[in-house]
Amino acid sequence: MKSSEVAKIVDLPISTIRYYEKIGIITDEYILRDQNNYRNYAVEIIQHLGVVKNCLAVGFSINEIKSMISKNGFSKDEQTRIIKEKISEIENAQKNLEDSKQNLYDILELDITCEDGFGKY
Repeated sequence: MKSSEVAKIVDLPISTIRYYEKIGIITDEYILRDQNNYRNYAVEIIQHLGVVKNCLAVGFSINEIKSMISKNGFSKDEQTRIIKEKISEIENAQKNLEDSKQNLYDILELDITCEDGFGKY
C-alpha cells in the first residue's frame, strides 16, 4: 500500500505516518520498498496504526507506545499492570479536574470580583 492509501484508511496525515516511522512507532516489518525505493506498506500496518490511535485516545503518550512497541510483546500480567496504571492515572486526573471545578464553584459562591484589580476584593 502507498502512504496516501494508508493515510486515508487510518485517517492520519502522511506527515504523521512519516513521523511514526522516524521515531520507531512504525517498524521496518511494516515497510517494504519497491524497485524505485518508494515505500509500500504491508497490509498489517492498518491494524498496527489502529492500535496506536486507540492507545493515544485512552491517554498513552507517544513515548509510552514506543516503549511498548520496542518490547515486542507483553505477558498477560504485564499488560494488566500497564492498563491498571493508566486507569489509575485517568482516575487521578479526573479527581484533579473535579477539585478544580469545585474550586471554581467556590469562587462563584463567594461572589468575588476583581474590579479593583486581580486578587483585590
